[in-house]
Amino acid sequence: MNTIGAIALAVFLIVTGVAHFVVPGYFRTLVPAWLGRAGLLVAATGAAEIVVGALVLLPAVRSAGSWAAAALITGYLVSHVDALCRARADRPRMLERPVGALARLVVNVLYIAWAVAVARYTAA
Repeated sequence: MNTIGAIALAVFLIVTGVAHFVVPGYFRTLVPAWLGRAGLLVAATGAAEIVVGALVLLPAVRSAGSWAAAALITGYLVSHVDALCRARADRPRMLERPVGALARLVVNVLYIAWAVAVARYTAA
């Protein structure tokens, strides 16, 4: 993983974090109902993504920021596993069907791998 990959991760995190505030309704749909306080969780995770993305941008703290990104995204797996458990083939939205929920889970595991790769590259 090179500097371009690190900067791309940082931009991805910052843009996604900002999106939490621009289109919060979408992100609230990703929060499992049993967690409650979806609005607060969306705002908190959006802010966290912006801060972590900024850390990844800074070479001096890039490794720590990348590990923080991996941890943050790992926390999101709760939502994706919950979606997979609740998925049904007859749901109208693709992300609520088993294939869509599984794709969400796989993509997020790849995001974690991306953050770990940046952290390991930076530490080397």
